[in-house]
This record gives sequence, structure tokens and C-alpha cells, in this order.
Amino acid sequence: MSNSIGKFHKRVNAQDTSAEIGPDLPLEIAHLLLIDVTGYSKLVVDDQIELLQELNQIVRSTECFRTAEKTGKLIRVPTGDGMALLFFQSPEEPVRCALEISKTLQEHPQIQLRMGVHSGPVNRVRDVNDKTNFAGSGMNVAQRVLDCGDAGHILLSKHVAEDLAQYRHWQPYLHDLGECEVKHGLRLHLFNLYKDNLGNPHLPDKLKRRRWKRDAVPVRPVSQPRFPKLLLSVALAGSALALTISALIFFHKTPSRAITSAVPPSVTSNGSFPIPEKSVAVLPFDNLSKEKENLYFADGVQDEILTDLARVADLKVISRTSTMQYKTGAPRNLREIGQQLGVTHVVEGSVQRAANRVRVNAQLIDARSDQQLWAQTYDRDLADVFAIQSEIATAIARQLQAKLSPREKNAIEQSPTDDIAAFDLYTRAKNVLAIRNARTNLLEAADLLNQAVARDASFFKAYCLLAHTHDRLYFLGYDHTPARLALAEAAVQAAFRLRPNSGEAHLARAQNLYRGYLDYDGALAELEVAAETLPNDAGVFELKGYILRRQGKQEEAVRSLERAIDLDPRNTFTLQQIALSYHHLRRFAEEKSVLDRALSIDPDNVDTKIARAFVEFDWKADTRPLHQMLDSIRAANPAATQGIPEAWLTCALAERDAVAAKNAVIAAGENPPLIDEAVNFSRPFIEGVIARMTKDSEKARAAFTSARAEQEKIIQAQPSYGPPLCVLGLIDAGLGRKEEALREGRRAVELLPVEKDPINGVAMTKYLAMIAAWVDDKDLACEQLAVAVRPPSRLTYGQLKLLPFWDPLRGDPCFEKIVASLAPK
Repeated sequence: MSNSIGKFHKRVNAQDTSAEIGPDLPLEIAHLLLIDVTGYSKLVVDDQIELLQELNQIVRSTECFRTAEKTGKLIRVPTGDGMALLFFQSPEEPVRCALEISKTLQEHPQIQLRMGVHSGPVNRVRDVNDKTNFAGSGMNVAQRVLDCGDAGHILLSKHVAEDLAQYRHWQPYLHDLGECEVKHGLRLHLFNLYKDNLGNPHLPDKLKRRRWKRDAVPVRPVSQPRFPKLLLSVALAGSALALTISALIFFHKTPSRAITSAVPPSVTSNGSFPIPEKSVAVLPFDNLSKEKENLYFADGVQDEILTDLARVADLKVISRTSTMQYKTGAPRNLREIGQQLGVTHVVEGSVQRAANRVRVNAQLIDARSDQQLWAQTYDRDLADVFAIQSEIATAIARQLQAKLSPREKNAIEQSPTDDIAAFDLYTRAKNVLAIRNARTNLLEAADLLNQAVARDASFFKAYCLLAHTHDRLYFLGYDHTPARLALAEAAVQAAFRLRPNSGEAHLARAQNLYRGYLDYDGALAELEVAAETLPNDAGVFELKGYILRRQGKQEEAVRSLERAIDLDPRNTFTLQQIALSYHHLRRFAEEKSVLDRALSIDPDNVDTKIARAFVEFDWKADTRPLHQMLDSIRAANPAATQGIPEAWLTCALAERDAVAAKNAVIAAGENPPLIDEAVNFSRPFIEGVIARMTKDSEKARAAFTSARAEQEKIIQAQPSYGPPLCVLGLIDAGLGRKEEALREGRRAVELLPVEKDPINGVAMTKYLAMIAAWVDDKDLACEQLAVAVRPPSRLTYGQLKLLPFWDPLRGDPCFEKIVASLAPK
């Protein structure tokens, strides 16, 4: 190993007497990535210089490096034969950076690196050149971690591994090495990170020489600074106090049931999680009733038991979306189900309803042994069904020895409604919403819920779900009118009148503030309150992830969505949203990995299969995987075309296939054939685009004229909403009405600026660029496009390279430069 490691210590270690250290030793928690080149000292000087220059370029080109540098949350320290990178936002940052570097090095086999990662306290010092440098135990331990590795290794301290192991997507790649003996007989507990041919799966030579053992021993301090005795005492006292405070903040800031990620169980010797003992999944109940319509009733009974159990903070309870995948009628392997859902117990049961009687059977089973722990049959009047649900939930909680607070007990005992017909309507609405967020589904659910509250004006849960439905209709642009928003607010107010202290009411208000007003801080405050009584509600963490994403906090958003997945592990929609967060950052390899994870759960999920095929389209401008996927979906199930028209249309436009594009428009039916963020494109508009693509100017004009009449009606209903205005701008651009088109595009950007909504605001900027391109204002088009491609953005290399919307700019040097900047490197 090169002697430059020693030089690194002399520059950044507190032992260096040339470093000037303040008496208060201010400490920060840094997430450190140390990198050095193996065999560096054997190279001639010219080769060393050339290699370091190449390495610097590789490191600086990584997405993690650029993102952290842009936010000012990155410190770079050269080390002679490598470097130290100090991140300050998340322990995932140095690990992702290491993987990015490792992947790039596959194209540079002449560069052999080893990398070490640790999180710990550091403090800034002034060196002999009066430059800021870093010292502290965090730096020392990171160096020791690095020293244990060989070429290709990415080694992590146990501390970092435990942080990463909170999230399922990291767990398969963490490999426990036990302890490695380092300087002065000290030992470090290490993990080896490798995945998909990245990293080095082999045991480091240091560990092969048996200078290690598996039993965990706390890491002792690696170094002690040499100061005058009085200064040392003062400094150590201040340092200890700061370190204690920092550690308490860093490690124990998680409130008991707040919406930050919960502290996970300890990592086992093989790097995997033990499943919590007090964990349970309520599987769908068998419907033994003769009438088919009672299927909804059986679903409702199961859902109410699940909801009641989920109120208990001492339990881990899996959400409905995941449990509903284990439909009745098929044999169940409970051990396998328990492992898939991450629980030790499952609840099964059946419901039989006849006239005014109901029979409910429920049993609690240990999924590890398939042993029945408790069972009970309830045969009562139909009016008592909700009391039965509460009794079952209470009995299960007691069997699991869960602590039940008075507030939780009261919440479980509350009946959702006294009207069975209203309850059926509510349950049907939940099932409709679970299918798809299409306009038709949302309107159907709203109608069912309106019927439910008309039957029972005190039906609290129905009001909460009704508010959610109205908010989505408004937010997705299906009906972005003051009237729709007023309906959402009225439902929220009704919920608060009925149960002002309930978590569901605060969750409904959070959704309304976020989707109706883009009030991110207000929504987060409501979520904090909601989490106090909804400890197992994945929707709380999911919504928090969406809000953080719109605040530009992509990494935090992913962590919150991963917390939702922990409670709802088979929810492929949430995994799709995690993938979308990576898409916004153009981290396509990670997007692909998350979508593969979703497909491993549900291989037949059409939305996930299409999203996976789109990765190659967006990343590499390759339509073949998408085309092949669409062909296979249509061949396997012709009825599935209802779920693929947008992808079908996009692929057809990219391939300039007018016939396929027209077929996709027909397949969309009453729904918009193309939706981009909150921008809904009508059928006449897309027909105009197809005609424009085929150079049929007469047909294009007729289609755009028809589209304009429709679009004006939409804008009259929602005049202060940007997305419909940008569509009108495109229509006017297609009709040659340059001044009107540019005015409408600029107004759309004013109404929904990037500062207010980093997701939809970028879309407004993108469409202003497109409008400018269509009216031959190439300077404005490129100016706006340069803004629109900045992450987070869904605008990709594939879209700009292939779609006909951008044809007017082809050959323009500025446009081609932007396209080239997005090309895969």
C-alpha cells in the first residue's frame, strides 16, 4: 500500500500539530467515502498524474457528486493517491457514489480502487496553509475501514451498514465480514457491499490472515490528539459534550411514532433483518355467502379488523394493498407469506351473511410454525358486525401481548357506521380506487361515497375517503375547478366535525393542503399529527415522500417511500413512485433496479412492465424494449389495451407509425390518450399531432380547430390553472397563432412556476419551449429547454431524440447540444 495514506493522516488527523484547532471543537456528522488507488506507488510519476486526473474526472461525473456539490453539501479532500469525500445529508450518499464509481471503472480496468465508508463526527481545522481541513474520529475510523480492503472492495463500517439495512433495497447487498484487526490491536466490525458485478465479493486478504473474529467488540478510539494538558482537558470536555449531543440527535431523533423512519432491529450476522415478534398481516376473508355482492362485505370486514389492529403502536401491521394480493380460494403457504410480508403472524377468516344474520370466523396463526394460536366464531345479528370486528382486533392484540393504550382501545371500539348498506357502498368505493386513478374510477368512487354519506351523515371514514377522491380529481387535472376543491374541503370539514382528534381527519387535511394548495409545510405539519394515531398507515409515509419530492428533497423522499414499503411491502405502485424519483434525477440504473424489484413481486403488473421498458426509451432512445413489451401485452390479453394507450401512443409517435398512433387513441376511449404530469391532451389534439407528423396540414388544422373549441371550455371552468393553458398554447401554435400561443405558454409558467411546484412547474417550462419551437422562436425554445432539463425533470434524452413534438428544432446547434448533454455516457 502506498505511503500516501500516511501523508493523508498528517494532513487531516487531529494529531498533526501543524493544524490549528479551535478550543470549542465544533463537531459535524459526516458521511465519508475514502478512495485510494491500489498499486499507486509502483507507477512512474507521469502515470500517477494521468491516473489521478482520470480518476478525478470519473468521480466528478457521478450523479451523487454533482447533486451534493450543487447543494453545497460536499467537501473534497485530496489524499495523494486518492481522495476523501464528505457528504452531510444521508449515509446513502457515499455508498451510492461508490457504486457509481465502481460501475464507471468497468470501462477503465487500468484503474484499481478500494473504497471505505463510515459515518461519524468530524471537525473543521485550519492547516499550516491556512486552509480548511478536517479531523476527528469519524475520519480516523473511515481510514481504518479503507485499510482493510483490497482492489475493488467497497467496505462499510457496521454503523453505516445498520443505517442502510433500514431499507429493504439495500439488505441483499450487505455482507457481514465480522471484525478486522487494525492498528494497535483495535478491531472494526465490517460489511462488504457488492451487487450486480459491482464491488469485490471476495474476502479481503487482511481477514483471510485470521486477524479477525466474528464476535462483536465495540470499536475503541483510534487516536488521541496530542494537546497541552489544560487545553486537552477543555477540548475533550467540549468535544465530548458536542459528540454526545450530536450522537443523540443523529441516532435517537426518531420520535416514538413520528413519520421519520423507525429505528430498525439489529442487523443479524448474515446482514438480514429479524422479523418483529409483534407483527401481523390480516389476509382476505373467505366469502361464504351465496350472494356475490356480499364479496364486498367480506372485504370490508377484513379491512376493518386490519384498520383496528393498525392503530396499535406496539404492533407492526401490514397494509391492505399488500394483503389483498393473497386472494381467497387458492392454497396459502403461510410461512412463505409471512416472509414476503415481513411478519410472524397472520390472521385468516371467513364471513357468511344471510338475511339479518352474520357469522364471522377468525383465527390467528404463527406463520413460522403454521400453528394456530387463537380462533373464535361469532354468530350474531347483522347489526353487531362492527362490534365483532372490534372484539377480534382486541383479542388478537392481546394474544400478541401488545400494549393497548386507552386512546387506541377507544378508537378500536368505535363503529364506522350503523348503516350496513352505507358500509357496502364505502367498501365498493375503496375497491374501485384500488384499481386505477383514471378519471372514470375516481368519478365512480365519488358517486358511491356520496351515496354512503347520504345514507349516514355521520359516516366519518366515508367523508375522509370522499375528500381524498375529490382532491385527486382536482390535483390530477381531471377537474381542477374551484367547485371540485370546495367539495374536497367540505368533506374534510365534515370529517373534523365528527372526529376532530382522529389521525384520519388530519391525514385528509394533509392531502387537501398538498393536492389542493401545494402547501407543503402545512401538509407536513398535519402528517406529524396524523402519525401519532396512525402508526402503521403506509399512506402517511407515502404522502410525506411525495411532498418531499416536490420540495426538491429527492433522497429524503425515497427514504420515506421506503418506510411506506416496509408497511406495505407488495405495493408495486409505491415502488413505481420510488423509481420515478430516480427517474427525475436521471439515475436510470437505480430506476431499473427498483422496477425489477416490483416485477419480482408482481410479474404480470402491466404498469410496471411498461415503466421498465420505458427506461431504455428514456435513457438510450431505444424503442425496441417498449415496442416488444406492448406487443407481448396485447398478444397475451387483448383486453389489457385499456391500460396501455399512453405508452402505445408514445412508442408509435417515436417510431413515426401513424396507424399505431391512431389505434392507441381509439384504445384510450373516454380517457385522455396522453397525460404528462398534470397536462391532459385531448383526442382531437393528438389527432392534430399525428396529422402534423404525416405532413397532412389540412387535417392537422381541422383537428387543432376542434381541439381548441374543447380546450376553451376547459379553461373557462379553470382559468387560473397552468396545464390547460399550455395545451391551448400548443393548439394555437399548431394553428399558426404565434402571439396567442406564446402569451398562453408564458401565462401557464406564471401560474405554476418551478419554485412553487418543481415537478409540474418544469412541465410548464417544457411546454413553453415546445410552443416556441412550433412558432419558430428557436432562441426562446432553447432558453426554456435548458431550464426544463435540469433535474428534477422527466424530460429525457429519448423524448428529445425521438418524439415529433421537437422536430422543428432538429439541426439547431443549441438544441442538438442539449440533446447530446442528456445522451448516455
